[in-house]
Amino acid sequence: VLQDCGADCAKFQKSELEYKFNKKALERPYTSKHSWGKTYGEHKRHLEFSHDQYRELKKYAEEIGIFFTASGMDEMAVEFLHELDVPFFKVGSGDTNNFPYLEKTAKKGRPMVISSGMQSMNTMRQVYQIVKPINPNFCFLQCTSAYPLQPEDVNLRVILAYQSAFPDIPIGYSGHETGIAISVAAVAMGAKVLERHVTLDKTWKGSDHQASLEPNELAELVKAIRTVEKAMGSPVKQLLPCEMACNEKLGKSVVAKVAIPEGAVLTLDMLTVKVGEPKGFPPESIFDLVGQKVKRNIEEDETITEQVVENHVKKVKC
Repeated sequence: VLQDCGADCAKFQKSELEYKFNKKALERPYTSKHSWGKTYGEHKRHLEFSHDQYRELKKYAEEIGIFFTASGMDEMAVEFLHELDVPFFKVGSGDTNNFPYLEKTAKKGRPMVISSGMQSMNTMRQVYQIVKPINPNFCFLQCTSAYPLQPEDVNLRVILAYQSAFPDIPIGYSGHETGIAISVAAVAMGAKVLERHVTLDKTWKGSDHQASLEPNELAELVKAIRTVEKAMGSPVKQLLPCEMACNEKLGKSVVAKVAIPEGAVLTLDMLTVKVGEPKGFPPESIFDLVGQKVKRNIEEDETITEQVVENHVKKVKC
């Protein structure tokens, strides 16, 4: 499904439950409508894929030509993912301020994608200072850890703050909102990595499903992102080849507002701007024409061309 939609990578979440939770957390009663067990531990054990299942998923991803990785939700999960030879490590928001975890993960030498939900800018600066000397190949994702996420809590401007504070690393966005508009906007703001949750059915049991995209939405998102990437284009502003037809048809020229006799010195009140046939001086040249002498009589409403202006030196646009 992900490959059909145009995604580059499938990312799961891997936990070694006894390393991620302490005993009391695993024994905590879990009576939520989303629960798959009487305790939180039973619930998580029901949902967790085994090592063999992960190996099978990675093999399948390789067969269909898509990257496969996971968020290592504890240090032992990272050890397993390293052994699995994933292309990069995802650091979930819950481990971003887990500095010993960050150090050990960075030392593995694989690229790292680090989410920043629940963190402050001060913490993110510390994360940068810890990871950068060990492993310069990492990026930050702006993220708000709420499911589903409301637009007013997204704060896309943090992407710009991260770009300014950490100009030497890519910045991305991890979204838990509904729909695709906010994620497309993140890409337009320069997000280089985009992470979204995906489900086959938003009505399924589990708190993440309603904050996820269904396959048709994911396909629409990827298509929109590819369009935005093309549209970002060049920062150089100039007349483009695709604009020539419009310029020929609608581009304006300087024309005579009144009849101008041969030998007259042009003043501004003799001139106006219209769509002219033939084309003459472009409107931005009107002030340069003031003070110049004309070689022949010019009729009212006639285009002013280079041939009728004495000693005209054409200005070259740089």
